[in-house]
Amino acid sequence: MPLTSSPEHPQPLRVVVGALKDYIERTGAIWVEGQVIQLTRRAGSAVQFLTLRDKLAEVSVKVSTSTAVLDAAGPLTEGQLVAAWVHPTLWSKSGQLTFECRDIRPTGEGRLLAHLEATKRRLQAEGLFSPDLKKPLPVLPRRIGLVTAEASAAERDVVENIRRRWPAARLEIRYALMQGPGAAQQVADALGVLDRHPEVDVIVVARGGGSLEDLLPFSDEGLVRAAFACRTPLVSAIGHETDTPILDLVADVRASTPTDAAKRVVPDAAAEAEHVAQALAGARRAIGHRLAAEQRLLDDLRSRPVLRDPAASLDIAAERVHDLTGRLRRALATRLDTEAAGLEHTLARVRALSPRATLQRGYAILTGDDGRTITSVADVEPDAVIVARLLDGEIAASVIDVDPHDPHSPHVQEEA
Repeated sequence: MPLTSSPEHPQPLRVVVGALKDYIERTGAIWVEGQVIQLTRRAGSAVQFLTLRDKLAEVSVKVSTSTAVLDAAGPLTEGQLVAAWVHPTLWSKSGQLTFECRDIRPTGEGRLLAHLEATKRRLQAEGLFSPDLKKPLPVLPRRIGLVTAEASAAERDVVENIRRRWPAARLEIRYALMQGPGAAQQVADALGVLDRHPEVDVIVVARGGGSLEDLLPFSDEGLVRAAFACRTPLVSAIGHETDTPILDLVADVRASTPTDAAKRVVPDAAAEAEHVAQALAGARRAIGHRLAAEQRLLDDLRSRPVLRDPAASLDIAAERVHDLTGRLRRALATRLDTEAAGLEHTLARVRALSPRATLQRGYAILTGDDGRTITSVADVEPDAVIVARLLDGEIAASVIDVDPHDPHSPHVQEEA
């Protein structure tokens, strides 16, 4: 029954709000489509709030939901299109219309993004994106493997840029579908063939830009695992700078475009030639500076007196030897003279004390016939035979008389 009222008999506000609440809540739950324009997560709260807007009209509503419902929906972002199962309700205290969300699911690209994000998180948890597993690219590969669509712009960009940068580069090309249901499997098969090729040192997977659905094969889990299993370094060149399929994350190197991939797999011959020329010039300068420094050092050494006249030091040494030899000879002569003088002096003393000297002065040495020296008159008797030894011979004589003298007599003392 509709409520009646008049200025004299107005309805209480609570009655009007209660009637509206009862009417609105009889609508029941319904799936609605809308775009998330505001999402605020409150940490530690069981209830979260977001605002949905119609994708065409300027109509927006506030939605409350539980944290569990938001977590189950995956990583929602503002601007994403979703389908929400909501139940309209009216808050009695504020009279504010709101919607209680009991389920929310991304739709269109949002659904694809949520699926890709879930796949990405699972593969990341397995370690497929670890930087420690990335393989370095070869400096100059023997052969470059290329997986792309036949006669595509991506093929032309990669091939032309590789040959312009390094004309001697050799390519091994395998064609595959780059979009559609069978694209992921064909690309994975081509990767396997090139990975087993004995001369292929690097593999490039190249495709031009496209929509999210067009690039979806390069986020296929089977293709991603096949790329991870490659032993050959892999370069992913899918789409443009803003496109990031999962293959970019598992590849060893991500190139922003096919042209960028060509720049990464081969060096620029002209630039390398310039680097070599600069290195050679630097080496020549360094060698020239070193030679000049060594020449200056050699000139400095040669300017020293000992090297200008190597015999000068020998002349100095010879002069010193000559001087020392002269000093030694003079010292020896002086010592010999001194010793000779001492010897002469000693010899003169010896000669002075020698009996021969006494004999030269006219004295004689008396001995008995038995050869004993006679030093006293008491040693002989009259008629004894004595021998007088003179300087030039001996005289045998007979003692006629013995006349001893008093040692204290003046005549004896005078002779003494």
